[in-house]
Amino acid sequence: MTAPAAAQHTPPSRFKRLILPGLAFKAVVIGGGYATGREIAEFFLPAGPWGGLAAMALATLIWSTVCIATFLFARATGAQEYRSFFKALLGRGWIAFEVAYALFVVLILAVFGAAAGAIGTATLGTPPILGTLALMVGIAGFAAFGNAAVERLFAYVSILLYGVYALFLVFALTSFGDRIAAAFAVSPAPAGGWALGGITYAGYNIVGAVIILPVTRHLTSNRDAVVAGAIAGPLAMLPAVLFFTCMTAFMPAIAGAILPSDYMLVRLGQPAFHLLFQGMIFAALLESGTGAVHAINQRIASVWERRHGVAPGRLMRGATALALLLVCMLLAERVGLVALIASGYRLLAYVLIAIYVVPLLSYGLWRPRHLVLAHGDFA
Repeated sequence: MTAPAAAQHTPPSRFKRLILPGLAFKAVVIGGGYATGREIAEFFLPAGPWGGLAAMALATLIWSTVCIATFLFARATGAQEYRSFFKALLGRGWIAFEVAYALFVVLILAVFGAAAGAIGTATLGTPPILGTLALMVGIAGFAAFGNAAVERLFAYVSILLYGVYALFLVFALTSFGDRIAAAFAVSPAPAGGWALGGITYAGYNIVGAVIILPVTRHLTSNRDAVVAGAIAGPLAMLPAVLFFTCMTAFMPAIAGAILPSDYMLVRLGQPAFHLLFQGMIFAALLESGTGAVHAINQRIASVWERRHGVAPGRLMRGATALALLLVCMLLAERVGLVALIASGYRLLAYVLIAIYVVPLLSYGLWRPRHLVLAHGDFA
């Protein structure tokens, strides 16, 4: 006896259509530098408390704008992974993004692996290689089970992450809230220079919007794409705003700290929470790394299915992910590739903007072939 047609084709929930893309985007951009506060210190603290918040607001606006444009273009072209997306956007030039993204992934996965090793050493006293291997196994495991497993990871880690940051804010306000209030009280209004930090930080991470294309398969209308994209920016930036607010209590000294999170956690004097925070950072590395690897898995899967008529199985997905992780986390550092890519990281970020954001916003949404904005369902 077959189930009714309505039961067989249950429409995606509002969570999957409107919230999940934002959680996925947050998962990709948060990484190690965001979670530890290092990127926040570099891009926002120099502008002061009010200037930093203004820069964050600008970065959030940029993220939301590009996410909306990306989701709309993906719906119009039927792209659910980055290869199809860039073939529609750039034509034969799509290979330029493939090369730039490959370099980007080598760098970030190498950094994530090193960070996981450091967390294991700092919290459990284990050799760094064990933390790196644990992260590799975790990423490969989730990537092997495909979209459903990756989406659950984004959802559950988000609960942990937002909860830990909220708890951190409570502890900070009760421990040194007077210093936070004083920092904002004496800080001048935002002046020139704050915008550059927001634009630069947004540009470094905006590639996350196209990495998370697999989750946009739940969108059922252009209205969904607009709402999901608009929500994505605030969802990704909210933890950073909470963390930045706490960091202002220790300006300017904290700006030079290698790990601003540890700088503040030591001053909180909460050993159990310190351990929980380190676990949250590891979870953030897990979801960021999984998002980056899953994008590549989906790109390979689309080609494999088109050629062989069947989607790759879990074993192939897991093996592909593990092979990629071995190269990026263990071999790339040894041969000096990570240092080479890192030396040109800013240039790489600008290249990604030039071949993704500029074409998308300049002509991608209006090109006659797709008419993204001309006949969309926004009602």
